Amino acid sequence: MKNIAVIGAGTMGNGIAHVFAMKDYQVHLVDISADRLKAALANIEKNLDRMLTKERITSEQKTSTLSNITTTTDMVTGVSHADLVVEAATENIELKLKIFKQLDEATSDDCILASNTSSISITKIASVTSKPEKVIGMHFMNPVPIMKLVEVIRGYQTSDEVTKLILEMSTGLGKVPVEVNDYPGFVANRILMPMINEAIYTLYENVAGVEEIDTVMKLGMAHPMGPLQLADFIGLDVCLAILHVLNAGFGNPKYAPCPLLVNMVTAGKLGRKSSEGFYKYVKGSKDVVVSDYFKK
Repeated sequence: MKNIAVIGAGTMGNGIAHVFAMKDYQVHLVDISADRLKAALANIEKNLDRMLTKERITSEQKTSTLSNITTTTDMVTGVSHADLVVEAATENIELKLKIFKQLDEATSDDCILASNTSSISITKIASVTSKPEKVIGMHFMNPVPIMKLVEVIRGYQTSDEVTKLILEMSTGLGKVPVEVNDYPGFVANRILMPMINEAIYTLYENVAGVEEIDTVMKLGMAHPMGPLQLADFIGLDVCLAILHVLNAGFGNPKYAPCPLLVNMVTAGKLGRKSSEGFYKYVKGSKDVVVSDYFKK
């Protein structure tokens, strides 16, 4: 298995392409936007340059990694020779089902179809294909080149052979794979999102301010990043989408998203990606300040 196709050139997609290419896989990065593909390659090169500066890779490794990646806006061409496809599109079930129907028609019978979904049912995604035994979840963590964890999610019909192969492949990428079963939110987001949602409720109910809540969790619970800043990093729209999946999947009101989160997403305050969420972000600066909306 040396030919990999990655669907989606956003933050997760270009990170996934990066880690496969560094391990000498031939990677086809696919996106409907040529501009997004160009930006993805620029981001991969920037991350490689950072690794080069820190002497974690050589200049030859940088060159070979970039040469292992080709881009295309034609999905059929991009996946036609793939041994494995990793879908990393927006966390939207209708979009993912549409993509997997297309992948089922465009790939060989032996090709494994994986989704980087952070919460959507692998069994549901597999149901629109003719080979559900070859559909699996590979939930990488952001930023992909740095974070070690990969949640490997077995759908109801995912075969033992495919699961074993993806676990071994993830280890070969330098990751630590953890096998989990297919229930809403899997493990990572089933635990993380209620915590983030509760932090937002704590702010919404005026128990404490943005920085105070994050400081308590960083210094009191040894978290490297507070839950509100982490929500900004993930994307408030993504957090909201995952909470909707959890709420619908379990039918339990404890997963209902905080009204403040709903309002922020509606207002387009999505976190780092929109330059403002609970904090404000200035391009090129590592400094963050609390959004004016939450200042006392």
